[in-house]
Amino acid sequence: MYHCPVTFYLVGLPDEIARIIEDAQPQPSFTHHFTRSDEPEEALTAQASAIFADATGHDAAAWARVFAAHRQATTTVTLIVTHDQVPAVEPYFNDIADLWIAPLSAAEVSWRFNHWQRACKRYADSWETSQYLEATINSIPSLVWYKSKDGIHHKVNDAFCATVNKTKEQVQGRGHAYIWDVEADDPACIESERQVMAAKSTVVTEETVQTSNGTRLLTTYKSPLYNIDGSVMGTVGVGIDVTQERAYEDEIVEKNHTMETIFTTMECGVITHSLDGTRLLGINQAALDILGYDSAEDLMAAGFDMVAPSVVDEDAGKMRESIATLKNVGDSVSTEYRVRHDNGDIVHVMGNVKLIESDGELLLQRYLLDYTDKKKEEVRKERRQRDLIQALSEDYLLVCSFSLDTQEGEVLRISGDRLRKFDTLFAGDLIFESCLGGYINEAVVEEDQAMLRETLSAKNLLDALTDRARIHVNYRIRRGEDTEYCQATIVRNGDWRMAHDIILGLRSVDVQTREEMKKRALLEEALTQANKANAAKSAFLSNMSHDIRTPMNAIVGFTTLAASRIDQPERVQEYLGKIQSSSAHLLSLINDILDMSHIESGKVSLDEQPYNLVDLLEDLYSIIQAETSARQLYFTVDTTGVRHADVRCDKLRINQILLNLLGNALKFTNPGGFVKVKVDELDGAPAGYGRYRFIVSDTGIGMSPEFVEHIFDPFERERTSTISGIQGTGLGMTITKNLVDMMHGSIAVKSVQGKGTAFTIELTLQLAGKRAAAAHESKAPHANARHHLQKSRILLVDDNDLNREIAITLLEDEGLTVEYAVDGCEAVEKIMNSPAGHYQLVLMDVQMPVMNGYEATKAIRRLSDPTRAKVPILAMTADAFEEDRQKALRSGMDGHLSKPIEIDRLFEALDELLD
Repeated sequence: MYHCPVTFYLVGLPDEIARIIEDAQPQPSFTHHFTRSDEPEEALTAQASAIFADATGHDAAAWARVFAAHRQATTTVTLIVTHDQVPAVEPYFNDIADLWIAPLSAAEVSWRFNHWQRACKRYADSWETSQYLEATINSIPSLVWYKSKDGIHHKVNDAFCATVNKTKEQVQGRGHAYIWDVEADDPACIESERQVMAAKSTVVTEETVQTSNGTRLLTTYKSPLYNIDGSVMGTVGVGIDVTQERAYEDEIVEKNHTMETIFTTMECGVITHSLDGTRLLGINQAALDILGYDSAEDLMAAGFDMVAPSVVDEDAGKMRESIATLKNVGDSVSTEYRVRHDNGDIVHVMGNVKLIESDGELLLQRYLLDYTDKKKEEVRKERRQRDLIQALSEDYLLVCSFSLDTQEGEVLRISGDRLRKFDTLFAGDLIFESCLGGYINEAVVEEDQAMLRETLSAKNLLDALTDRARIHVNYRIRRGEDTEYCQATIVRNGDWRMAHDIILGLRSVDVQTREEMKKRALLEEALTQANKANAAKSAFLSNMSHDIRTPMNAIVGFTTLAASRIDQPERVQEYLGKIQSSSAHLLSLINDILDMSHIESGKVSLDEQPYNLVDLLEDLYSIIQAETSARQLYFTVDTTGVRHADVRCDKLRINQILLNLLGNALKFTNPGGFVKVKVDELDGAPAGYGRYRFIVSDTGIGMSPEFVEHIFDPFERERTSTISGIQGTGLGMTITKNLVDMMHGSIAVKSVQGKGTAFTIELTLQLAGKRAAAAHESKAPHANARHHLQKSRILLVDDNDLNREIAITLLEDEGLTVEYAVDGCEAVEKIMNSPAGHYQLVLMDVQMPVMNGYEATKAIRRLSDPTRAKVPILAMTADAFEEDRQKALRSGMDGHLSKPIEIDRLFEALDELLD
């Protein structure tokens, strides 16, 4: 039945050998296809079913490696080699099906190939037989197993695995106890298999098997399995699980017994009478008691005619109609009716009437069951259900139940609020779409009517509630002069597949909705602010792209010009001056950005020391005077209003605030204008403190009222034709505001376009004695200090080649001897391996590979030799903030300079440390 196409790949075979293989007659069910090549090819190897390769005279191991790497898992490889080549291909024996040792005659090749074909045929026939067996045993519902003499399952079918709830891998190779999840093998099972092997015949038994899921009953057919020599090697079994069938039989017997018990012990009434109801053929005492009569004669005398006279008139007619529906033998109908006894008691009866045939006559057999107590319990439960609905629907103004099939409904809860009109719109017998349509027309605002009418239509609800158990829809109603937000909730009630019943609830969600609207408004406002901030940052990035590129363009341009005019010293000097100016401007831009980042992250702290405010303002005047003169501006500083000049303050931050304000004043005031700083001491300061008002004013171009509102926002820069060319980050005013806030002060601005701007800052500063302020000022370095650098040796530690080259040149020009290291580890080694006192100072970078500057400083300070350990170390790093300086000092450094290095500051620091 099977068909087996074989793709042969012949590699390096001589034509005579290749022709023998190609001319060989295929075995039945086999077809041959051939490809050839002189050497192995990966693609042909991957496509082949069988490979025959003559590797004599070639690298047999290399050929075997190609076949092993690229053949299919089922591809057979036959390799022709000489005796000498066998060791080389030994590592690939697992990937080679056969080795033919050369030289080979044509007859030997033909014999070997035919032998190979017969082996393939035997394998294919065996595979087909196995397929037949597997398909057969796995398709039948009965359990099939093959066991050895010692009770080990060697093969089972799918039905067996399904019964024991395990996979074949879990079952095959295991014994009875493990497979059936019991503690020991079943003795009855062992005995039946012993009988099969001893008698060498089939044995049919019924076995009860204990499993982890309970007891199973099997009808088993067990037969012996034989070895090749005819001895018994095990058993094959077929088991039919009859557990369910026996259970059904037992259940039927049990039910019959139960029915007999019920009819003999329960107080169930039984009546048999003729089809026309005129003859009473049998009645038990239970039926008489239910109907309220002492005997059958009393019942007949009272006028029994199919229905007892004691049955309530309203129910008697319904009973007769139900009985009239019985047409064929075996038909039955159940009825509920009420019986009124002579004492006035009402008995609720559950009745069943069945049409039977006895001796050729059609009769009616009736069963009566008194379920008065159960009926009372149902009424009690129904009342409790209504109370529960009332409690659960407390939040709802209206709760109704409806049938979408009949449109009929009833009110379960209703509010008496006349403004909502529930009492009039949902009164009387309710028809779903009628009363709901009236409510929508009368109470719902016009804009929501169409939506609500569509959503709550019976057709839409039938579709929507098929997939969902609950639907909510919000709408608005008119409540007097006001509008109220409401919500309708529709919930499936009962089994949706049997009947389409719903509960409709209407409630007010006005408070929640208005709260959500407020929250949404706040979120929308927050989103607007966030979008504005993002827009401002985008504008800032655009500004920075322009402002940073402007000085960078000057630096690159003038550097190119200086290089091209190296023979013109005056021009080169001019270009270098412009490069230096552009570099200073670029550095100020970067410092603003980084300063703002540190202020926002909370990393900036105040360093308050005793200072004299008048001296501080005079120093400020000295700093600004040169620039104001260059811009042809009139600049004045007025400190006459200061009564207590000695205070504790952070001089650096106050300077930063005033310089930021003065910088803007200078930029935006035209030549001939006025810039003024005025400081007054105000009354009302706490004891030991002074209140100071700083006013920085100018007669510049001023600002628009719209911009003044946002002047302290980050990245804000006013865009006018007058100032569009003026550079800046848009962070100066934000930094100023944050610094003032850090000092617990206040800042305000007044500006008139075309007339000028005035900033007012108020700070409360602690007063300090004159002696303390003077002592602190005396510690400041002298501007005219001279450094003592001759014959000093410095160790420069920096991993950047350009930085090292610049620093070495500057230092050597001043007469210092400079050695260098490229990381902290190398610096420590140089100090340890040099004579004590060899270096007078170390210039230490911080961010370096292998070992950073902080770690290197700590290592140097831990050296055992005190001279080496105490060598002065000066940080020279791009980490430029106050916390970076403090970190350097804590690590053991003697000072801190930030990059890019200002030459004067560098040599002032060297003067101080090498003095």
